[in-house]
Amino acid sequence: MKMKKVLVSAAALTGTIAGATVVANADTVTVKAGDTVSELAQKYNTTVNTIQQLNNLSNPNLIFVGQQLKVNNDNNGQAVAQQNANNNAQQQATSQNTQAQASTQQAAQQQAASQNTQAQASNNSNYSSNVSGSDAAAKAWIAQHESSNNYNARNGQYIGKYQLSASYLNGDYSPANQERVANQYVAQRYGSWTNAQRFWEANGWY
Repeated sequence: MKMKKVLVSAAALTGTIAGATVVANADTVTVKAGDTVSELAQKYNTTVNTIQQLNNLSNPNLIFVGQQLKVNNDNNGQAVAQQNANNNAQQQATSQNTQAQASTQQAAQQQAASQNTQAQASNNSNYSSNVSGSDAAAKAWIAQHESSNNYNARNGQYIGKYQLSASYLNGDYSPANQERVANQYVAQRYGSWTNAQRFWEANGWY
């Protein structure tokens, strides 16, 4: 009776050791129902490509129940590490390329904005107010208070350096037309830019 128990225990121990050896080595596995190569690759910390190459599988999606598959070899860890390194390098290259494109785009936008500012400054210097003396000072005062001397300023229907109604400008928002229409508007409504400034100071608009 005691001898039988000892034998049974030894057999159980042997089975346990054998099972541990299979799990530890995990060189080959037997395909069970529901297994897929991708699941086996994940389970044994390898890749689908590695299993496919080790077993000469023409189609990694076609395996059979009871089939013996190699899932590991001495170079598997190196292959996985190399693949991870390649993936990291590719991601880094993509990130650097994206940053370079963003930097180039930002530089182009800054250059375009600078050119637009220079062009606007040039346009501003090319157009005179056609008034002088106190009227010139009053006109400059109104332009500063209306738009900070910006021909491109917009505030709803009011446009440009003198914040004229779009209907007055008739679709022509050029600096020359803004100067011309502003002079006409002030002359007809106030008689002079000096009078227009007095009205603005009293009412906050002109």
